[in-house]
Amino acid sequence: MRLLPFTYQKIPTIGITIASMLSSKIVTAIGPSSSSAAVGVEVSGTSYSLNNQKQPSSSSSSFSSTAAASPPPPEASQTYNLTHRTQISPNSCLLHFSLPPQRSTLGLDPTLPTCIKVTLPGGTDVYNTGTPTSTNDVSKSYSPISHPARTGSLELVVKGYPEMNEEDGVGTGGGVGAYLCSLRPPPPSNTIEEDSHAPVTLAIPPSSIIASLKAPRKMHGSPTLTNRWKHVGLIAGGTGIAPLFQLATLLLDDPSGYTTDVHLLFVNRKEEDILLRDRLEEMVVASKGRFRVTYSLTSLEEEEEEAATSNLEKGRGSVTMIQKSLPPPTKGDGSTMILVCGTDGFVDWWAGPVGRAPSTDDGKKGPKIQGPLLGLLRDAGYDESEVFKY
Repeated sequence: MRLLPFTYQKIPTIGITIASMLSSKIVTAIGPSSSSAAVGVEVSGTSYSLNNQKQPSSSSSSFSSTAAASPPPPEASQTYNLTHRTQISPNSCLLHFSLPPQRSTLGLDPTLPTCIKVTLPGGTDVYNTGTPTSTNDVSKSYSPISHPARTGSLELVVKGYPEMNEEDGVGTGGGVGAYLCSLRPPPPSNTIEEDSHAPVTLAIPPSSIIASLKAPRKMHGSPTLTNRWKHVGLIAGGTGIAPLFQLATLLLDDPSGYTTDVHLLFVNRKEEDILLRDRLEEMVVASKGRFRVTYSLTSLEEEEEEAATSNLEKGRGSVTMIQKSLPPPTKGDGSTMILVCGTDGFVDWWAGPVGRAPSTDDGKKGPKIQGPLLGLLRDAGYDESEVFKY
């Protein structure tokens, strides 16, 4: 009996799955095993290596001599490896991914908010029903909570929505969130006892994703966030906290201090559903008065209501809650901005629905349209130029 190195390896077909997921042109073939797979992408006529590994001589002709030294641009589909996973609520998790090789930050401009598009491979049985969740690739956008200037990694907060129940409509289907929450980081290097001289290969959950960086979102015509508004209000529902958390860190980290105050109104069903609460409270202390957080629970129990603190409200939202928790309207003078993020129904309640332009010629969804300001924020007296439906 001897000790053999413990290794793990994804099934060989994963190389084919990754290749099929890439939206850009595949320029190499999959090797005879997953350990020798050569995965490449062509963007605007230039070939890149995605795995950043030295290719066998038999496939080296697929890449130019400069391709190995040139990483794909951030907007190309690439592999992001999971390094840590933490369950932060009954149905939500915090995922920590390393960036692809030769990438220092997620985006090109560390002062702009970031967003990535994650692809669920077609044919994946997310809910273990015996039937693929979708036969085609499914994509969903996620805003990291990590600061855009963070080097080497990014963090996502993800809710694992249940499978759609056709009878009662419970769940959201799609499966991208549940797929992400099912990921596990690779096990640490270890040794196991084994009589055989052959390497040991174990089946493990996936530990990487294919994702691409999306173009910066324009807020009333510009993606710029800092040095723009003196007073900022953020209204988040559930996982809608993710992009607004990143916006808050950008504003509070701005060395100019141009934005004097940031107010967050965070709405959830129960207290256990409040995501990132510890981090938010740390930000409040560190801000020295510039950052204020108010929580509201739509299912506040009687004992919770009795023990409620000054920053805990009850209900889905009201004009009175706005007046207590957010910067007041300033008649559209450009000094104030309120950003809203959550489910469609949540945004509709606060600011009116978001529309969409017609689909493009290639069948993709048309861009989002803000639409008229409605809901509670209109009732509270805000101007349309003072609100953005994120």
